[in-house]
Formats: sequence, structure tokens, C-alpha cells
Amino acid sequence: MTTKITVGVLALQGAFHEHVVLLRQASTQLATLPNIKWAFIEVRTPEQLARCDGLIIPGGESTTVSLVATRSNLLEPLRDFVKVYRKPTWGTCAGLILLAESANRTKKGGQDLIGGLDVRVNRNYFGRQTESFEAALDLPFLNNDHGATEIKPFNGIFIRAPVVEKVLPTIHGEQREEGARDGTVIAPARESLMEPLAHKPVEIMAKLPGRGRALPAKIVVSLGEEAGDIVAVRQGNVFGTSFHPELTQDPRIHIWWLERVKRAALEG
Repeated sequence: MTTKITVGVLALQGAFHEHVVLLRQASTQLATLPNIKWAFIEVRTPEQLARCDGLIIPGGESTTVSLVATRSNLLEPLRDFVKVYRKPTWGTCAGLILLAESANRTKKGGQDLIGGLDVRVNRNYFGRQTESFEAALDLPFLNNDHGATEIKPFNGIFIRAPVVEKVLPTIHGEQREEGARDGTVIAPARESLMEPLAHKPVEIMAKLPGRGRALPAKIVVSLGEEAGDIVAVRQGNVFGTSFHPELTQDPRIHIWWLERVKRAALEG
């Protein structure tokens, strides 16, 4: 019997096509069972979202994505997908902002969040488009599945990128203390049907040294350094990166993430 696993890419704005291309490339390199059939779709409607076992929310402009999602009657289904059913979801750049439970440097009423990651993000932390940069990242989590002892750095592309300013406590309900901060918006609460996943702590998956934008483009940044800007996090099935793996030709993070989607789909 063949198991079909459908992965969607939210296609309201931003670099969704690039993700689809790299997902297809990753699926051909994935060590998977012969009875797994992958399907990759662009998601613009609640009906398309309902078909998905996993979802990527791409980079773009987070306020625009939230506005279009609201007008498309997608915002509430997205919150259910991520926070009620806890299906595997990955947000890159703007997607990380949308998946955060708290975002600052934001006008009240100007940004709706999906939530799912108990973090506070600082929008456009690394500056304007002209201040975009690249940095070679040391990502030990890419070793975990295959036990590799050495791995080449991953080229992180940062474009008007956010950063995880603070890891928040894992709590029931809204992050109300965050909501009391000036210029900060929070995601609404949802009661999860997957309680063990809902209460997992946030894991820091990658860092840059403080003010990483000042680094030479090819410096290698190690996760082992205590100080630094948090640029990738995971909490249960929800994953977020400040940078844009879809703008590289390197499928390794997409392969790693598809492994998690496969595991969740087979266990579910």
C-alpha cells in the first residue's frame, strides 16, 4: 500500500515557487521507503491547506501575507493547522515572524500572527534590503539523521531578516505579558489536540554572533557559541529560520525537514 504525503507551500506572496523547486529536488535525495509518494502543492485556499500533511510559509512581507490570508479566509485555518493539529510547519524569514507568538517593532492592528513558536521576534532586525548579507552557518542538526561526523557549512541568506529576540516560556493561552509591551503584537490562543507536541520547549537550532550583519560573508558561525543572534528555532513540529534556504541550491535543510514531515505523517 502506498502512502501519499502532501506538502504545501503557502503561495500568497513571496518566494513560494523557489521552495517548491527545492522540495522536489530534496524528495529525490531523501532516504525514504519505497511506498511513500510525495506531492507538493501551492496553497491559496482552505481546501488546499486541508490536503496538506506539512506546510512551508515562505519569505516575503509578513504584513502583506497576513492581510491576504485574512481576505482569503485562510488565517484561521492556518492557526488551526499549526496550533490545534500541530502539523509540521516551517516558516522562513517572514514565515518565522508569522509563526512567532510575539513580534515587536509592529504597529498595533498592522500585523496578525499565526503563532506556534513561543518566541519573540524582532522584525527587520538586520536592517534594510541594502543591508542584506550571507553567512556560512554551522548547523549540527543536519548531522543527526545520518550520524555524519563532519558537515560543510550552510550558506545563510539574510534579506531584511528578523531575529529571535527572546525564547518565551511555554504556557497555556496567550503570551499576555508580551502583549503589554509597546509596539508588540501577540498571537491568539488555540487549544491543541496534540498536547505532547504543544508543550515541548523551544530548541535553538542556529545562531549568529551578535550583530551578525557585520560579519564577512564567508565566516563560519558555530552554534556552540553562547552569545549571538538566534536565527533558527524549533518547537515540536514547528520550525522557523530567519534566513532563506530556498534561495540557495542546497537542499539539505529541505531534506531534513521532509524527514520530519514523513515521520509525523506515518505516526499520525
